[in-house]
Amino acid sequence: MRPRIAFVHTVGFLVEEFRRLMKEQLPEADSFHVLNESLLQDLLRGQPQALVYRRITAQIVLAAEAAPDLIVVTCSSTSPAVDIARRLVSQPILKIDDPMAAEAVRLGGRVGLLCTAESTVTPSSALLRAHAQEQQRAIEITPVIRPDAYAALMSGDRAQHDSLMRQAAADLAKEVDVVVLAQASLAHLRDGLAADLPCPVLASPKLLMGELARRAAALSA
Repeated sequence: MRPRIAFVHTVGFLVEEFRRLMKEQLPEADSFHVLNESLLQDLLRGQPQALVYRRITAQIVLAAEAAPDLIVVTCSSTSPAVDIARRLVSQPILKIDDPMAAEAVRLGGRVGLLCTAESTVTPSSALLRAHAQEQQRAIEITPVIRPDAYAALMSGDRAQHDSLMRQAAADLAKEVDVVVLAQASLAHLRDGLAADLPCPVLASPKLLMGELARRAAALSA
Protein backbone atom coordinates (compact mmCIF):
# COMPACT_ATOMS: atom_id res chain seq x y z
CA MET A 1 0.00 0.00 0.00
CA ARG A 2 1.27 3.46 -0.89
CA PRO A 3 1.26 5.50 2.35
CA ARG A 4 -0.42 8.92 2.34
CA ILE A 5 0.97 11.63 4.61
CA ALA A 6 -0.65 15.01 5.34
CA PHE A 7 1.41 18.01 6.44
CA VAL A 8 -0.17 20.94 8.30
CA HIS A 9 1.93 24.13 8.16
CA THR A 10 1.81 27.66 9.52
CA VAL A 11 4.88 28.93 7.62
CA GLY A 12 4.87 29.06 3.84
CA PHE A 13 8.45 28.09 3.02
CA LEU A 14 8.04 24.77 4.83
CA VAL A 15 5.64 23.58 2.12
CA GLU A 16 8.38 23.58 -0.50
CA GLU A 17 10.95 22.30 1.99
CA PHE A 18 8.91 19.23 2.83
CA ARG A 19 7.92 18.68 -0.78
CA ARG A 20 11.63 18.50 -1.53
CA LEU A 21 12.38 16.20 1.40
CA MET A 22 9.54 13.86 0.53
CA LYS A 23 10.60 13.70 -3.12
CA GLU A 24 14.20 12.97 -2.15
CA GLN A 25 13.66 10.58 0.75
CA LEU A 26 10.15 9.12 0.45
CA PRO A 27 9.26 9.28 -3.25
CA GLU A 28 7.02 6.23 -2.88
CA ALA A 29 4.69 8.10 -0.50
CA ASP A 30 1.72 10.23 -1.46
CA SER A 31 1.70 13.53 0.43
CA PHE A 32 -0.24 16.78 0.52
CA HIS A 33 0.03 20.07 2.39
CA VAL A 34 -2.39 22.30 4.31
CA LEU A 35 -1.11 25.85 4.92
CA ASN A 36 -2.57 28.60 7.11
CA GLU A 37 -0.02 31.32 7.84
CA SER A 38 -2.45 33.36 9.94
CA LEU A 39 -2.19 30.88 12.81
CA LEU A 40 1.41 31.58 13.81
CA GLN A 41 1.07 35.25 12.91
CA ASP A 42 -1.88 35.64 15.28
CA LEU A 43 -0.16 33.70 18.05
CA LEU A 44 2.88 35.98 17.80
CA ARG A 45 0.59 39.02 17.82
CA GLY A 46 -0.79 37.94 21.17
CA GLN A 47 -4.14 36.56 20.12
CA PRO A 48 -5.71 34.24 22.74
CA GLN A 49 -4.00 30.85 22.61
CA ALA A 50 -7.27 28.97 22.96
CA LEU A 51 -8.67 30.56 19.80
CA VAL A 52 -5.53 29.87 17.79
CA TYR A 53 -5.38 26.28 19.03
CA ARG A 54 -9.01 25.80 18.04
CA ARG A 55 -8.20 26.96 14.53
CA ILE A 56 -5.12 24.74 14.18
CA THR A 57 -7.25 21.84 15.39
CA ALA A 58 -9.72 22.67 12.63
CA GLN A 59 -6.89 22.54 10.07
CA ILE A 60 -5.86 19.12 11.36
CA VAL A 61 -9.45 17.86 11.13
CA LEU A 62 -9.60 19.22 7.57
CA ALA A 63 -6.46 17.26 6.69
CA ALA A 64 -7.89 14.13 8.33
CA GLU A 65 -10.98 14.31 6.13
CA ALA A 66 -8.73 13.63 3.12
CA ALA A 67 -8.01 10.20 4.63
CA PRO A 68 -4.22 10.24 5.09
CA ASP A 69 -2.52 7.44 6.97
CA LEU A 70 -0.53 9.93 9.07
CA ILE A 71 -0.73 13.66 9.82
CA VAL A 72 2.36 15.78 10.56
CA VAL A 73 2.09 19.21 12.20
CA THR A 74 5.20 21.27 11.42
CA CYS A 75 4.65 24.26 13.74
CA SER A 76 6.42 24.03 17.10
CA SER A 77 4.55 26.98 18.61
CA THR A 78 1.09 25.55 17.99
CA SER A 79 1.96 21.95 18.88
CA PRO A 80 -0.29 21.86 22.01
CA ALA A 81 -3.24 21.84 19.62
CA VAL A 82 -2.09 18.40 18.47
CA ASP A 83 -2.96 16.97 21.89
CA ILE A 84 -6.52 18.21 21.37
CA ALA A 85 -6.76 17.01 17.77
CA ARG A 86 -5.56 13.53 18.71
CA ARG A 87 -8.87 13.05 20.52
CA LEU A 88 -10.86 14.11 17.47
CA VAL A 89 -9.38 12.20 14.52
CA SER A 90 -8.65 8.55 13.97
CA GLN A 91 -5.27 8.97 12.26
CA PRO A 92 -2.00 9.22 14.21
CA ILE A 93 -0.65 12.78 14.43
CA LEU A 94 3.07 13.45 14.71
CA LYS A 95 4.51 16.71 15.99
CA ILE A 96 7.50 17.84 13.97
CA ASP A 97 9.63 17.94 17.12
CA ASP A 98 8.66 14.54 18.57
CA PRO A 99 11.66 12.58 17.20
CA MET A 100 14.04 15.45 18.06
CA ALA A 101 12.76 15.77 21.63
CA ALA A 102 13.10 12.04 22.20
CA GLU A 103 16.69 12.08 20.88
CA ALA A 104 17.63 15.17 22.93
CA VAL A 105 16.51 13.51 26.15
CA ARG A 106 18.53 10.41 25.30
CA LEU A 107 21.68 12.48 24.72
CA GLY A 108 21.89 14.38 28.00
CA GLY A 109 20.26 15.91 31.03
CA ARG A 110 21.13 19.54 30.22
CA VAL A 111 19.20 20.56 27.14
CA GLY A 112 19.71 23.92 25.46
CA LEU A 113 16.61 25.16 23.64
CA LEU A 114 17.47 27.68 20.92
CA CYS A 115 14.62 29.61 19.28
CA THR A 116 13.72 32.93 17.73
CA ALA A 117 10.07 33.16 18.87
CA GLU A 118 8.92 33.39 22.47
CA SER A 119 5.82 31.37 21.54
CA THR A 120 8.01 28.31 20.95
CA VAL A 121 9.52 28.06 24.42
CA THR A 122 6.57 26.73 26.43
CA PRO A 123 5.35 24.05 23.97
CA SER A 124 8.88 22.88 23.14
CA SER A 125 9.82 22.68 26.83
CA ALA A 126 6.63 20.75 27.58
CA LEU A 127 7.40 18.31 24.77
CA LEU A 128 10.92 17.72 26.07
CA ARG A 129 9.58 17.09 29.57
CA ALA A 130 6.97 14.68 28.23
CA HIS A 131 9.65 12.63 26.48
CA ALA A 132 11.85 12.79 29.58
CA GLN A 133 9.01 11.41 31.66
CA GLU A 134 8.43 8.66 29.09
CA GLN A 135 12.11 7.72 29.22
CA GLN A 136 12.24 8.16 33.02
CA ARG A 137 15.04 10.71 32.80
CA ALA A 138 15.62 13.99 34.60
CA ILE A 139 16.38 17.02 32.42
CA GLU A 140 17.21 20.69 32.88
CA ILE A 141 16.16 23.00 30.04
CA THR A 142 17.99 26.24 29.25
CA PRO A 143 16.02 28.32 26.75
CA VAL A 144 17.58 31.07 24.63
CA ILE A 145 15.22 33.29 22.62
CA ARG A 146 16.45 35.69 19.93
CA PRO A 147 13.51 37.72 18.60
CA ASP A 148 15.96 40.02 16.81
CA ALA A 149 16.93 37.06 14.62
CA TYR A 150 13.27 36.34 13.85
CA ALA A 151 12.77 39.99 12.89
CA ALA A 152 15.77 39.80 10.58
CA LEU A 153 14.42 36.65 8.92
CA MET A 154 10.97 38.18 8.43
CA SER A 155 12.55 41.24 6.83
CA GLY A 156 14.44 39.04 4.38
CA ASP A 157 17.89 39.31 5.99
CA ARG A 158 18.74 35.63 6.38
CA ALA A 159 22.46 36.38 6.73
CA GLN A 160 21.84 38.49 9.84
CA HIS A 161 19.45 35.86 11.21
CA ASP A 162 22.05 33.15 10.73
CA SER A 163 24.86 35.19 12.26
CA LEU A 164 22.85 35.97 15.38
CA MET A 165 21.81 32.35 15.85
CA ARG A 166 25.29 30.95 15.31
CA GLN A 167 26.62 33.19 18.08
CA ALA A 168 23.71 32.32 20.37
CA ALA A 169 24.32 28.60 19.76
CA ALA A 170 28.05 28.94 20.47
CA ASP A 171 27.32 30.64 23.81
CA LEU A 172 24.64 28.12 24.75
CA ALA A 173 26.81 25.10 23.91
CA LYS A 174 29.19 26.02 26.73
CA GLU A 175 26.47 25.31 29.30
CA VAL A 176 24.59 22.24 28.03
CA ASP A 177 24.93 18.62 26.87
CA VAL A 178 22.89 19.05 23.69
CA VAL A 179 21.59 22.02 21.69
CA VAL A 180 18.09 21.77 20.25
CA LEU A 181 17.19 24.01 17.31
CA ALA A 182 13.59 24.49 18.31
CA GLN A 183 12.19 25.71 14.98
CA ALA A 184 12.36 24.28 11.47
CA SER A 185 13.54 27.69 10.25
CA LEU A 186 16.84 27.00 12.05
CA ALA A 187 17.42 23.55 10.57
CA HIS A 188 19.73 24.74 7.77
CA LEU A 189 22.24 25.78 10.44
CA ARG A 190 22.46 22.34 12.01
CA ASP A 191 25.36 20.78 10.06
CA GLY A 192 27.64 23.81 10.42
CA LEU A 193 26.90 24.15 14.12
CA ALA A 194 27.39 20.43 14.71
CA ALA A 195 30.84 20.67 13.15
CA ASP A 196 31.85 23.69 15.24
CA LEU A 197 30.30 23.13 18.66
CA PRO A 198 31.50 20.79 21.43
CA CYS A 199 28.10 19.12 21.92
CA PRO A 200 25.48 17.47 19.68
CA VAL A 201 23.14 19.77 17.77
CA LEU A 202 19.67 18.56 16.78
CA ALA A 203 17.15 19.85 14.25
CA SER A 204 13.70 18.49 13.52
CA PRO A 205 13.42 17.83 9.75
CA LYS A 206 16.13 15.18 9.42
CA LEU A 207 14.96 13.25 12.47
CA LEU A 208 11.33 13.62 11.42
CA MET A 209 12.06 12.19 7.97
CA GLY A 210 13.71 9.18 9.58
CA GLU A 211 10.58 8.57 11.64
CA LEU A 212 8.36 9.02 8.58
CA ALA A 213 10.44 6.49 6.66
CA ARG A 214 10.03 3.98 9.49
CA ARG A 215 6.28 4.47 9.62
CA ALA A 216 5.91 4.40 5.84
CA ALA A 217 7.75 1.09 5.72
CA ALA A 218 5.40 -0.34 8.34
CA LEU A 219 2.35 0.83 6.38
CA SER A 220 3.71 -0.65 3.15
CA ALA A 221 4.56 -4.01 4.71
